[in-house]
Amino acid sequence: MRTVVLLYGAGKHDRAMVKKRNPKTVLIIEDEADIQNFISRVLELEGYQVLKASDGNAGMEIIRENPVSLVLLDLRLPGPDGWSILREIKRNPESSETPVVVLTAIAESTQRRKTLRMGASSYLIKPLSAHHLSQTIASILHQGGQAL
Repeated sequence: MRTVVLLYGAGKHDRAMVKKRNPKTVLIIEDEADIQNFISRVLELEGYQVLKASDGNAGMEIIRENPVSLVLLDLRLPGPDGWSILREIKRNPESSETPVVVLTAIAESTQRRKTLRMGASSYLIKPLSAHHLSQTIASILHQGGQAL
C-alpha cells in the first residue's frame, strides 16, 4: 500500500520547509569556540546554512570560495583582526555588497560608529542574546535594511 500526502496552501510549516530547501548562508568568523557554536546553533535552528572560520585568513578564504549572504565578524581575531577583514570585505568588488555584522565585547560608541562608517550593517555586543541575534540577521537579510 502506498501513502500519498497532498499539501494545500502555504501555511507556516510549508514556508519553513521551503526556507530549509534554499537557505541563506551565514559565515561566522569568531575565534571563541563556545560563542561560535552558540551562534551556529541559533542560526541552524532558524534554517540558515552556517559556515565557520576561527580566524580572519580562513574567513576570507571561505568568502572567496563560497557565496555568502551575511558575515558575522568578531573584531578581535588571531592573525588579521576584524577591522582588517571588514576593510578587505568592503574593498573587494565581489564581496563589497555582503552585509557584515560586527561582534564585539566592547560597547564603545566611537568604535560602533567607526565600524558602521567602514560599511558594517550592524554592531552586536557580546554576550549575545539568541533573540536579538536572530532578529538582527532576519532584518538585514529579509528586509534588506541595516539593523542598528
